[in-house]
Amino acid sequence: MEKKAVNGKALRSRVKLLGNLLGEVLREQAGHRVFNAVEQLRQGYIRLHKREDLRLRERLARFIDALPQDDLVLVIRAFNTYFSLVNIAEEEAQHLHRRRLLQKGSMLWTGSFEETFRELQGQGINPGQLQFLLDQIRYLPVFTAHPTESKRRTVLHGLRRIFVTSKMLDDSALNDEEEQEVMDNLRAQIQILWETEEVRTNKPQVQDEVENGLFYFRDSLFEAVPLTYRAARRAARRVFANADIDIPAFIRFGSWIGGDRDGNPNVTAAITGWALRTQSIEVLKEYQRRLSDLYQLLGHSSRFCAISPVLLASLERDADDFPELAEWVDQRFPSEPYRRKLRYMMTRLDLRLRQLENGQVLNETAGPAYAAAEDFLDDLLLVRDSLRGHNDGYIADNEVQEIIWLVQTFGFHLANLDIRQESSVHSRTIAELFAGAPGFANYLELPEEARMLALSDALRRPGPLVEQAPDLSPMAAETCAMFRCIAQLRREVSTAGFGNYVISMTHEASHIMEVLVLAKEFGLAGWSRQGLYSEIAITPLFETIHDLERMDTVMSTLLDNPVYAKILSSQDDIQEVMLGYSDSCKDGGILSSSWSLYQAQLRLAALADKRKIRIRVFHGRGGSVGRGGGPTYEAILAQPPDTVRGQIKITEQGEVLSFKYANLETAVYELTVGTAGLIKASIGLVRPASGDNPNHLKIMAELTRTGEAVYRDLTESTPGFMDYFYEATPLNEIAHMNIGSRPSHRQRGDRSMSSIRAIPWIFAWAQSRHVLPAWYGLGSALARWREDKPERLQVLQDMYRHWPFFRALMGNIGMAMAKTDMAIAGEYAGLPNDRDAASVIYRKIQAEFESSQAEMLAIVGADHLLADNPTLAFSLQRRNVYMEPLNHIQLALLRRYRNDETPPEFREIWLDPLLRTINAISAGQRNTG
Repeated sequence: MEKKAVNGKALRSRVKLLGNLLGEVLREQAGHRVFNAVEQLRQGYIRLHKREDLRLRERLARFIDALPQDDLVLVIRAFNTYFSLVNIAEEEAQHLHRRRLLQKGSMLWTGSFEETFRELQGQGINPGQLQFLLDQIRYLPVFTAHPTESKRRTVLHGLRRIFVTSKMLDDSALNDEEEQEVMDNLRAQIQILWETEEVRTNKPQVQDEVENGLFYFRDSLFEAVPLTYRAARRAARRVFANADIDIPAFIRFGSWIGGDRDGNPNVTAAITGWALRTQSIEVLKEYQRRLSDLYQLLGHSSRFCAISPVLLASLERDADDFPELAEWVDQRFPSEPYRRKLRYMMTRLDLRLRQLENGQVLNETAGPAYAAAEDFLDDLLLVRDSLRGHNDGYIADNEVQEIIWLVQTFGFHLANLDIRQESSVHSRTIAELFAGAPGFANYLELPEEARMLALSDALRRPGPLVEQAPDLSPMAAETCAMFRCIAQLRREVSTAGFGNYVISMTHEASHIMEVLVLAKEFGLAGWSRQGLYSEIAITPLFETIHDLERMDTVMSTLLDNPVYAKILSSQDDIQEVMLGYSDSCKDGGILSSSWSLYQAQLRLAALADKRKIRIRVFHGRGGSVGRGGGPTYEAILAQPPDTVRGQIKITEQGEVLSFKYANLETAVYELTVGTAGLIKASIGLVRPASGDNPNHLKIMAELTRTGEAVYRDLTESTPGFMDYFYEATPLNEIAHMNIGSRPSHRQRGDRSMSSIRAIPWIFAWAQSRHVLPAWYGLGSALARWREDKPERLQVLQDMYRHWPFFRALMGNIGMAMAKTDMAIAGEYAGLPNDRDAASVIYRKIQAEFESSQAEMLAIVGADHLLADNPTLAFSLQRRNVYMEPLNHIQLALLRRYRNDETPPEFREIWLDPLLRTINAISAGQRNTG
């Protein structure tokens, strides 16, 4: 968060240490020949970065061409491992900086709770208003399994061990012998990492992706979440010393892993059921561990402290439920009521866990097992309040409160599992399922108005529309199976187990109503004494620029429908709307995407105000700038004024998960800055929020029109552009990587913009160092707006200084441009078959990059990119030196692998090292898609 945060000298020293240890391992394990090859490439490209030397560049290219396949694999692995160690050193340096600020008692970093609360206090926010804000906020990160995480779980464990061991060296109390012991352990852990296969041999199944997601909860988040709440409580007490501010559990987690069916036929109803049960088992085991620790701690005797009558009464009810256990605990702990209570609680939890593992129906017939998380929470509150009653407040408000926070955050389901499916699947299922129902004949041919009438009438009718389902296609049968699965698991696992039903490619209001009609058919919606209801909430996803522009029409039609309005009323008048960053950027470029999303949120807020409902925006962000990525804190503060309103839901995709949540220390930081940003962005809940400068909005609209036109001219009107994309990037080879269960294309063999998915679109451009989607069009837009009007530069500079949206946009684009290397991109431009067309396209891209860079520097008032963020600038500079040899190795391998004159069996031997270069370059860039 802090741009001048870390001790650069200490960081360089740690990077050098880790690099030297890797060098020792390399010499010993791979031999001097490989070590010398790595050193020759490393030192050679360092020299080239200092001063261009064509003879040296040619010599390095020949050296790469001469490397045998086995040596190439080891050289690539060496650079990949180095990037992993650099990532660790940088993450550790940031953590150490924050720790030292805390120890000094100085003002904490931007985005810390203390800095946030002091800023609010300075703005006149009193403790009551802060409490109201805290009670309203919900920070909702949603884990997805989009195919961008290239690290194996085994590797993640190894990296965590290196992080922890390296951190030990920061302990100034170590003597020489202890320091050497740590160094030996660190070298051993690096050697283990080197000896571990980093590339998956098989494409991961959905079950593997679920297990990967659980890794972050198990290894960091179960600890990080209560630590985050504790940090908020400490900060509130320091800033508002005399106020009794309660810290509610304001974090919730969601997941798409095992529920995202869009374009992934591997996600079936059976897989979804397994995923939700597996999540529940994971969190129940964590509660068991926590209760076991508490059981050892609370040996209080009733002879020496006054146990609350309410807790003692609960023990009598427990004894009635477990008569055999009661006899044992009464004899074993006659004067230790907390241990008796905890033994009963552990038994109830254990029964639920066993029922879940055995596939038994829970909740309605749970018996003495906990039927719901609320029952478990009630018992924990009894223990906490009783401890407070006899002045054991420290234990009550820490060890016990931590478990309470966990249960309030995770429930018995761990994360709300969203279901996602593409809209046409529901339309086709409706057409098949209700072909004989009144109003549904030839459903797919009906106009939108007729569809809405038929769907509204179907929701008004009591009971299902069909008594016996007709023979269905596999697609429709699986869709129906999904709704049965949701109904069953809501009964068996938790009513909170499922989150929202997300509809991708939402084009019409009927697409939302179709899902409700299907839900009603399987008992998930219908009539109750209170009227129409739905047990599942629907989230329309607007992705393309065109869909974002039509969003108002679709949402107005939906919200003005009286049937839907009644259903929304049953859900506390909260409507979730998801905005897709990836597809909109692929569709119209970074300026059009960013501005369309900004405008969409303003219009959604107006819709909510007009209809007196609440709209929660679900941001479909990726890791890279081209997919809405960038620092979370700045991204939240860059939302339009008074549109966040206490709740924000954000996807955490691919490599973002490991960067944010693999290490406990960083997970606490990320949860803190995300929540702090949410609190600041929600200030409109307690006082009027100032709006945007109308002139800024007008200028941004003009810039966007030009930027989108320039982007579309390149991607849609430039002859040979899609061939250039496929041939000047490793796109086709990326499809061979075993990093996700989801296909990279909607239609195989289709070289169109509509077929390629947004994630591989971004990923491939980043590999070839074009990073084009994250900046293309900026230079032309700014230059044309400023043309012959020098005073306009000052206007843009004012926008950059005072408008959070524009500053965040420029910052993210600047970061992406710093990762761009047009010289290396020019090498990739030599790969396409049509060299003349490729040369024209490359020159067009290069000219736009140079224009974008010049305009960017003029606005920020600097002579180089990232001048205001030297820590990040140095990090990228360090990485770029080591990525260049990898790019040249990748180029050589692409030529060999694509050489049609070579027999296939000989070409295939180059695929393994080629895939390793993709892995290594993404590690160096710290993002894939």
